[in-house]
Formats: sequence, C-alpha cells, structure tokens
Amino acid sequence: MTYAILPLTNDPWQVFTADVMLDGAPFHAQISVRWLPAAERWFLSVWDHASGELLVNQVPLVCTCGPLNDLMFPFAHVRGGKGLGSMFCLRKAESAGQADPGRDNLEEFSILFGDTFVEETV
Repeated sequence: MTYAILPLTNDPWQVFTADVMLDGAPFHAQISVRWLPAAERWFLSVWDHASGELLVNQVPLVCTCGPLNDLMFPFAHVRGGKGLGSMFCLRKAESAGQADPGRDNLEEFSILFGDTFVEETV
C-alpha cells in the first residue's frame, strides 16, 4: 500500500494538491482543510483536480486512538464506484496532546492518503 503524507500547518484554511495512487491508478486531488470555529473542529474536502468535481465535502477530521478511522470509507461509491482510497488522521508519536486536532495543534497530526486499506487476516 502506498500513502502520501499531506503537508499540514496550523493555518485555518489550507488548500493544496496531492498526486496519489489510489489502488494502482493515479489521482490528482485538490484538498481543502478548514478550521470552523462554530464547530470547534477541522473539516476536509476533496475535489478531482482535473474535472473540478467536488467528491467529498466537509468531513470532520477525526483521529482515533483505537482502530484506524478511515475517513474515506463512506465514499466508496464516488468516482463511478472506484472510491477515494483511504485517508487516516494520526497523531504523531512524539505528540502527547489531545486525541483529535484542535485549533492550534494540527501540525501534531499527520494525514495519510492513498490506497484503500484492507486489513489482513491471519
């Protein structure tokens, strides 16, 4: 599995592009990460950069301490059923802060975006 690490800062509105491989196929995404003060939470949106089509709008950026929380799992139907791979918000190992990103600590987290995660069973 191949994942890209998205370049996060604490800026309350970030827009960037990412070239990722989603299950063996290249995908050029435009990604917006925004802090919404009323909700006191970060939200993420994803567009197909080539077509400009909005694929995912305002998904809460939630990190977990237990099983991985795939933020793109509910969107397997988009792009004609090809989905959007997997995206995970993970707290960096050296960070001992809160479980989910807050207004001033987004840089303490990493967002991984890429191939659809398939849990291997033994």
